[in-house]
Amino acid sequence: MPDAAVPTSVPSSTLLANAIRALSMDAVEQAKSGHPGMPMGMAEIAVALWAQGNPHRHYRHNPANPAWPNRDRFVVSNGHGSMLHYALLHLSGYDLPMQELKQFRQLHSKTPGHPEVHVTPGVETTTGPLGQGISNAVGMALAEYLLASEFNRPGLPVVDHYTYVFLGDGCLMEGISHEVCSLAGALRLNKLIALYDDNGISIDGKVEGWFRDDTPKRFEAYGWNVITPVDGHDVAAVSAAIAQAKDSERPTLICCKTVIGKGSPNKAGSEDAHGSALGEKEIALTRAALGWQHPPFEIPAEVYAGFDARAAGQAAEQAWDELMARYAQQYPAEASELQRRWRGDLPANWQAAVQAYLQTCEDKKESIPTRKASLNALNAYAKVLPELLGGSADLTGSVYSQWSGATPLRAGQPGQHINYGVREFGMSAILNGIVLHGGFKPFGGTFLTFSDYSRNAIRMAALMKTPSMFLFTHDSIGLGEDGPTHQSVEHISSLRLIPNLDVWRPADTTESALAWAAALERKNGPSALCFSRQNTVFLNKTETMRNNIARGAYVLVEADKPQAVLIATGSEVGLALEAQQALAQQGVAVRVVSMPCTSVFDRQDAAYRAQVLPKGLPRVAIEAGVTDYWRKYVGLEGEVIGIDTFGESAPAGVLFKHFGLTPDKVVAAVKRVISV
Repeated sequence: MPDAAVPTSVPSSTLLANAIRALSMDAVEQAKSGHPGMPMGMAEIAVALWAQGNPHRHYRHNPANPAWPNRDRFVVSNGHGSMLHYALLHLSGYDLPMQELKQFRQLHSKTPGHPEVHVTPGVETTTGPLGQGISNAVGMALAEYLLASEFNRPGLPVVDHYTYVFLGDGCLMEGISHEVCSLAGALRLNKLIALYDDNGISIDGKVEGWFRDDTPKRFEAYGWNVITPVDGHDVAAVSAAIAQAKDSERPTLICCKTVIGKGSPNKAGSEDAHGSALGEKEIALTRAALGWQHPPFEIPAEVYAGFDARAAGQAAEQAWDELMARYAQQYPAEASELQRRWRGDLPANWQAAVQAYLQTCEDKKESIPTRKASLNALNAYAKVLPELLGGSADLTGSVYSQWSGATPLRAGQPGQHINYGVREFGMSAILNGIVLHGGFKPFGGTFLTFSDYSRNAIRMAALMKTPSMFLFTHDSIGLGEDGPTHQSVEHISSLRLIPNLDVWRPADTTESALAWAAALERKNGPSALCFSRQNTVFLNKTETMRNNIARGAYVLVEADKPQAVLIATGSEVGLALEAQQALAQQGVAVRVVSMPCTSVFDRQDAAYRAQVLPKGLPRVAIEAGVTDYWRKYVGLEGEVIGIDTFGESAPAGVLFKHFGLTPDKVVAAVKRVISV
């Protein structure tokens, strides 16, 4: 955008809105792909929130520093309308030059088809899967509330910002929106303001045939402040509604009645404007209808001046820096702690705490379920991690998500443990938002089989490279009598297929402690930690073995001139040890490898991988789940002891025998592979 943009008069809101429309339809037309309808329909709503000529200047941000901690957060939950966001970022002064708008939806541009965090400066989260943007926003608003409650002092509100969300009919139809908005209302997250693009149109046409919810009453039932009706094309009315929302003690939904594709003579108000370019002829007609006389991608200086947030953003951040300086003078320890947590750094005594707890594990040598080992690790680490934030989807007492001293979060009562209710998907997307906001290391827990409910949020965490942590227990048929509906068979292998997700399935207390440490230390991706309900045996390990756990796999039992390798995870490592001992008595020497995290092992150098799994040595893998995934390690000549059917309802011990997860079966498999 131009450097000098000082208007002689405040540009009209109509001009600013039409600039958004023009950029959006031109970029979509050039790409021959995209969604012009939402940006054209929400243009005035965007002006009300973003324009600097508005006396309220609602949206507080600094284009020169998109990572300013106390900025307001802005989320486009209806992410298909990404050109609206890109237009606003460009016009307000972010590092998003016009050339990038011209490269909309092209390879390696900063303007991908849907907004992507870490790709486009100023984008707070990756959206597109409808409903997840509003869910992330709930997490952001929750993080703001908790940080403000912990660090703010009288006259020193160092954490004080809003989270704004644009969303449409599609977001509200998605079930996840019910989960998260219900919880936001229960927690009274009053810094959350959602602006609903109520245009009555989706891809298939008028939504009245399949979406007849009374949305205002629905949100009132959640405990939200609802402002309706608002003319979404009246900038002053939308701005007044936002100002009113800021005075509420509850989250606010502003219902804005709009026309999709507004300005297009032949496509406005219909699904034809939703998801495809308007076409050259219709764009020419739209330009004439709007009175927009500029060629494609040309924006007059007065429009830039109306949106330019650089000076205001710099002043806002400077005022906050001065506030932080006063805060640091009066509360130096708290200021240092807050800054550390904004950076995402672990405390200075972190490694000492990990090593001390690992020694405790080695001293106690407990043979316990790994879900209990997980809780023990949380109890130890929470003492030095005030940023740890836990929670579960109504399974606190089963997944052991609440450590000693963690108080439950309630409306008006901040705490370290969140009772998400039976909302697995919402929980996972909310904690992604907490991570994106910064200041916490959150995790959410449920049974592994219910990872299916939250899978798309897990995938989004992996795509965004957010260090979200997903706690899963009851990791196999070992949970027993609850039967096949609750017994995970395919889930661990399925989760391992998600790029950039580290899936840990530890075998004992030490591996569990190191799995949590790895997840808490990770900065470039999420972790899924899978723990057992059934007992696991403590594994005697040398110091070298303990150090190698963090490499994803290690040699647990070595043999002189081994004839085969047994690879196992979780509770099945104990089974591998039993088989190894039985084989030794029969004169067959085998190596036992524990592989708690396949992806971490795969990232090791070739020399280490070959050291653990030498070429030419037959292999047998053992895991109480589907077998196909393990072919990448054992090859077609090796064998996999697992389960390729659903489970049954019976005690765990009975099930392991029924499905052939026994030492005898492993011994037989080893003998077969070494005789090939």
